[in-house]
Amino acid sequence: MIYPDVKEARFVSRPNRFLAKIRCGEEELTVHVKNTGRCAELFVPGARVWISRAQNPDRKTAYDLVTVERGDGMLVNVDSQIPNVLVRTFLEKQKPQILRPEYRFGESRLDFYMKNAGKETLIEVKGCTLERGGTGYFPDAPTQRGTRHVHELIRAVKEGYQAEIWFVIQMNGVTRVKANRVQDPDFADVLEKAEEAGVRIRMLPCRIKVDGIGLIPMPDLYEG
Repeated sequence: MIYPDVKEARFVSRPNRFLAKIRCGEEELTVHVKNTGRCAELFVPGARVWISRAQNPDRKTAYDLVTVERGDGMLVNVDSQIPNVLVRTFLEKQKPQILRPEYRFGESRLDFYMKNAGKETLIEVKGCTLERGGTGYFPDAPTQRGTRHVHELIRAVKEGYQAEIWFVIQMNGVTRVKANRVQDPDFADVLEKAEEAGVRIRMLPCRIKVDGIGLIPMPDLYEG
């Protein structure tokens, strides 16, 4: 995934979850933030960021904030929509019989339903932007919706489905992912229960550039 018309800027402030003020050269702009998480360790005054021109010329904000450089130099992709795009691209390459996004199951819409070789699989995708010591942590803020989705996956396994959670790592150099128990103990607890119930936990490492993101090829990642 390569973003169009990318420019470097400096982060100024975040007046709400959806907007940020940045300085690009001598100009201060209001841009769209494609991530409603806290990202407190990323959005700090003066941080280097990269913005991409929106494809809709009639939109109120002309740019999206897509990449942030942490204080230690690590690049982090903060586009919360891109994990599903990457996973869908990966799944389509497996040539499944059926692949449906936004699949209604129970009281939730799960990210993907896939049928292949007679097996039905439900998949929930999570983007990870928080890292400490080479480990990615999810979530960076409490997520009742995420916890509910994991409960649904546990129920799906009991009903005969295969179920998977895919953590897409939106930064370089992360070798494993864990639940962020400090921020959300409920999610951490249900993730443990999910593993015990047979829900498969996957980590998808990515290669991040200031103007794009892509999955790192892993031939043994998916067995069908």
